[in-house]
Amino acid sequence: MAHEIDFLPVGEKSNSGDAICLRYGDAQAGFSIHVIDGGFRDCSENIIAHIDAHYGAPASIEHVILSHADNDHAGGLVGVLEHYQVGTLWMTRPWLYAEELVSGFKYNWSADGLRQHLRDLYPTLVELGEIAIKKGTKIAEPFQGTQIGAFYVLAPSRTRYLALVPQFEKTPAAKADAGKSILGELLKAAAAWIKETWSGETLSDCPEPTSASNESSVVQLGLLDGKKLLLTGDVGPEGLTEAANYLDSRSYPIQGLSFVQVPHHGSRRNVTPTVLNRWLGPPLANGSDPRRGSAFCSAAKDDPDHPRKKVLNAFTRRGYPVVVTNGTTKQHPHDLPLHSGFVHVDPEPFHNEVEG
Repeated sequence: MAHEIDFLPVGEKSNSGDAICLRYGDAQAGFSIHVIDGGFRDCSENIIAHIDAHYGAPASIEHVILSHADNDHAGGLVGVLEHYQVGTLWMTRPWLYAEELVSGFKYNWSADGLRQHLRDLYPTLVELGEIAIKKGTKIAEPFQGTQIGAFYVLAPSRTRYLALVPQFEKTPAAKADAGKSILGELLKAAAAWIKETWSGETLSDCPEPTSASNESSVVQLGLLDGKKLLLTGDVGPEGLTEAANYLDSRSYPIQGLSFVQVPHHGSRRNVTPTVLNRWLGPPLANGSDPRRGSAFCSAAKDDPDHPRKKVLNAFTRRGYPVVVTNGTTKQHPHDLPLHSGFVHVDPEPFHNEVEG
């Protein structure tokens, strides 16, 4: 089954985001098309132009998947849903669970009051739902165990998603709100470049946590032509662990990925050596065959914080050298030609200096 994954450019400088198009199939039976995340609202025109230019200008696409509710992933899907007839829109809408969640918030919310408040906080999700209903597009929840075409959702489980919602930045304060740590700002102020060797990894196994919204990202495993492709959104170590545990519970091998998305634009908060060892395998010996598979990382042009070089090194030493978008479209094809005007690009080299 031929397939390709295209990472489109999103944002500039510190405004990195995700917009991914993929298709799989063959010329005789046809191709299934997925759009995973849409970047910011102004990215929709680029997504549509890409699909029309390289995927045969279809009138419809099978699946649109929103990994999580952040604006750098949701906004561009509005134009995609308006332009194409979409088979299924996959997204979670926190207000649907108001009755289950209301006891977890401070103050005396009613279920109806919390439901309306959550709708007000996520207008893009409301808009996506309204467009889908108007056009007859099915809306489904991408929880653990769901199948989306040739892809399988490994995380989040419904239970874990509901536990995360009260911790989202936009939601009302949870009863057990612990406040925000200033550790991250202190570390940022003290940051300096340090040396890193192949055997001397500096990526932390106990990073400052990523956001609860990021941790709610949909983690998908695609099985295509004997290839295993992992799409991660902005998920962090907790979600990646949940996804791996789910595969373990079904006695399915975790390692052997041919392609992996570097989570959250290469943030140091979203992967750890322990998590990467579980998914990718332990570091290879320096000088050995450097490739077990490929990795892509979406980062805006001139983003000063993404990707972190220690994260790029972590993937590289485990046999997954990383291609970074840096504000351009990057294609990962299997049994399909490069798009017209595209060229092969080299992944990032191993960096001998990384962020302290």
